[in-house]
Amino acid sequence: MNVKLEMLKKLKKQKSINTSEKINSKKKEATRWFVHLRDEICKSFEIIENTPTKDNNISFSRKEWEREGGGGGVISIMKGNVFEKVGVNISTVYGEFSEEFRGQIPGAEEDGKFWASGISVVSHMFNPYVPAAHMNTRFLITGEGKNQKMWFGGGGDLTPIFEDTESKELFHKSFKDACDKYHQSYYPQFKKWCDEYFYLPHRDEARGVGGIFFDYLYNDNWDEDFAFIKDVGKAFLSSYSQIIKNRFETNFNAQDRQAQLIKRGRYVEFNLLYDRGTIFGLKTGGNTEAVLMSLPPNVSW
Repeated sequence: MNVKLEMLKKLKKQKSINTSEKINSKKKEATRWFVHLRDEICKSFEIIENTPTKDNNISFSRKEWEREGGGGGVISIMKGNVFEKVGVNISTVYGEFSEEFRGQIPGAEEDGKFWASGISVVSHMFNPYVPAAHMNTRFLITGEGKNQKMWFGGGGDLTPIFEDTESKELFHKSFKDACDKYHQSYYPQFKKWCDEYFYLPHRDEARGVGGIFFDYLYNDNWDEDFAFIKDVGKAFLSSYSQIIKNRFETNFNAQDRQAQLIKRGRYVEFNLLYDRGTIFGLKTGGNTEAVLMSLPPNVSW
């Protein structure tokens, strides 16, 4: 079964979204959650960053930006001794897709109108034995009237430099537990989708060890879908924080560091060539600095 096609079919059958009042309520609730999750992630990561050296007080710096076509966001970046670079971005943007892009987005085919809010996290660690990680969740509304559609998307994935079965299993179990609360099919379907998505065909290799990935999530039960989105964010924060704590004091050498920089090169290649989030951000007039936040600070090929 092609999960993406099945979810798209269900989405296309979505009935018109009640009233503008209810739509605005959903927008506000989702946006508040992404801000809250951003704050929780930043707080947790700052505690981890400052644990080894008690006299340090390294924290996230924040930068607001506005989108010319409507909306904007906040870039949060921290660079330290545990996190070489970690970005936690939130944005809420709206407007109209370009003529060339609107045909690719359900509900936007006719007028191109959209509203989108979400959070994106990318972490590149100083110690090569701590995996890099990515997570994003988002809520989208497209079109107007009877053609209007809304859905959730997102996921998270882990990129170890070296084989790390313990971290992989911890990360996947956390997402599986979150998925299983809602539907037994979620984890196997979303894991497969993630494995297929985060793949570099020109290298014939996976970017990392996967996680979950999904889009067009709509089950005619917004509250339940939104609860799942929140649990995805919580699962990521819990599992990845533990992975960092388990690994950041591991000894490494120059050869390990070079292997990390080369692996980061694969990360860059994927994000610039294939990542849908990068394409979406640039095609919709997003902040270039925010869109390319995922790129590592140091890299080698």
